[in-house]
Amino acid sequence: MPLALKDGEVLHGRYRVRERIGQGGAGSIYLADDLRLEGRLCALKEVEYDRNLPDNVREEARQQFLREATILARLDHPNLPKVSDYFSNGPRDYLVMDYVPGDDLRALMLEARRKKEFIPEKQVLGWAEQLANALAYLHGQEPAIVHRDLKPSNLKVTPQGLLKLVDFGLVKIMAPNEEVTITVIQGQGTALYTPLEQYGSDETHTDTRSDIYSFGATLYHLLTNEPPADARKRFVQPSSLIPPRQINPAISPRTERAVLWAMALHPDDRPVSIEAFKDFLFGTGDIVTRAHPVQSAFEIPRLDIFGNQTDTLLAWTSAGLLLLSLIATLMR
Repeated sequence: MPLALKDGEVLHGRYRVRERIGQGGAGSIYLADDLRLEGRLCALKEVEYDRNLPDNVREEARQQFLREATILARLDHPNLPKVSDYFSNGPRDYLVMDYVPGDDLRALMLEARRKKEFIPEKQVLGWAEQLANALAYLHGQEPAIVHRDLKPSNLKVTPQGLLKLVDFGLVKIMAPNEEVTITVIQGQGTALYTPLEQYGSDETHTDTRSDIYSFGATLYHLLTNEPPADARKRFVQPSSLIPPRQINPAISPRTERAVLWAMALHPDDRPVSIEAFKDFLFGTGDIVTRAHPVQSAFEIPRLDIFGNQTDTLLAWTSAGLLLLSLIATLMR
């Protein structure tokens, strides 16, 4: 485990670390003072690479980081923190972003749960509208930017009520001419919010619909105070995902349908775009699903786990074969 930066340590001759304020699979986040601009606080997002990678691959990864950091620095949206700088320090790379004060949505959800209350649906949908606007902006870039790690703890609300998507640690730039993207940053996202296609040896199967799945899973958690069953468990046991209204009956039927649509296991069964999801969530659009001419590796068998032992063995064998088929699909 790499050593954390020390409080008071100065990086790049400009950023003095105050404290570590977050930690994830891709590295830590530090609160720092900008010594050139008195009074300005910033967040340093640390990017830690897989130490088992060959030197040439790690160097290629760092060059990719520099290219992607340049793109992130050009972004300008009210629901995204501004990326103002990037630099390297030894084996680590850093993004410098505006520090966003306020609580993250995970903390607000846990507080509601402690009180045995639910966050009102109207409030959650207000956050959802802001997040949808941020994702529409990211997905609309040329090339599209996929966040790949949406979750309540990566969403903060400022004292003025503005939602900010604060962590770009696992961002992926959708370069259309690149056939293979090597996974070079430790971490694949948080399992509870990660779609099936984000697991595997490369990221060629992730696209903007992967963010839509994570968006739906985030809304599920915020509306119910309960984490959704992760995608791998659902693949084997579809009934493991409890419909949100069974947990919180105050959720509207349309919101429940929108959340479950976004969380479809197969990407083709999700909204085709964040705009389509937003339109349905707020009552101005309809669900459009694909036809199913053939069963694919993503199709989910209905398992009768309460039948006799022979049927149960056959069911689990079938599920295992389908899972192997899925893995083979992702590794192509």
